[in-house]
Amino acid sequence: MKLTENTIFITGGGSGIGRGLAEALHKLGNQVIISGRRQSRLQETLKANPGMLAIELDIENPASIAAVAKQLIEEHPTLNVLINNAGIMQIDNLATEVDDALLVSTLTTNLMGPIRMTSALIEHFKRQPSATVVNVSSVLGFVPMAVAGVYSSTKAAIHSYSQSLRYQLKGTSVNVQEIAPPWVQTDLLGSNDEPRAMPLAQFIEETMTALATDADEVLVEHARMMRNNPGANEAAFVNQFNDMFLAG
Repeated sequence: MKLTENTIFITGGGSGIGRGLAEALHKLGNQVIISGRRQSRLQETLKANPGMLAIELDIENPASIAAVAKQLIEEHPTLNVLINNAGIMQIDNLATEVDDALLVSTLTTNLMGPIRMTSALIEHFKRQPSATVVNVSSVLGFVPMAVAGVYSSTKAAIHSYSQSLRYQLKGTSVNVQEIAPPWVQTDLLGSNDEPRAMPLAQFIEETMTALATDADEVLVEHARMMRNNPGANEAAFVNQFNDMFLAG
């Protein structure tokens, strides 16, 4: 992805990885527009980054997605980058009755949201000289965290979706990249001070370097072991990972 002279829309851009990417891209002179669930976080981000813009979006609501896409295209006709970053992560227990509200909210936010957002913008992107869709998945899409089984499943689905989207966009001006973060110090599961997680600033720095390439999958070094899980023998690796996680 070319890191300059873009007009970029980032979902979930008010905190964590989304804000980190927004600020890094903003510093390079791109026009960055963010959205998120918490208006206070969006306003904090805008105040810290003069010239950045924000738009209200309910990623769970298809009507909101359609309205935002229409507004973006009308107000920012050069829009050429979408970063599908918005996501939620909740602890669950698949061995008991799964809370339906958790299931619906996670699937709608993490999977249906990115698909709907991309769908709403894709024809506009195909008319641009160069455009990029960036989907933020997770290493948990390759090695699931059992205590967040629904979340891990949505990230596996995002990886699959990214591959299909990339294939179907062959021969167009639209590229598809997937960022698969490791455990990063963010609000997810209250991990801001988690010593086992990768510092956010380090993650953003390494991710920006990888994002500037033509790589389909944008991976930092901390993510490679999980991404390169042992294929047909993955069950033993998954069990070992979850045992280690629960042991602290």
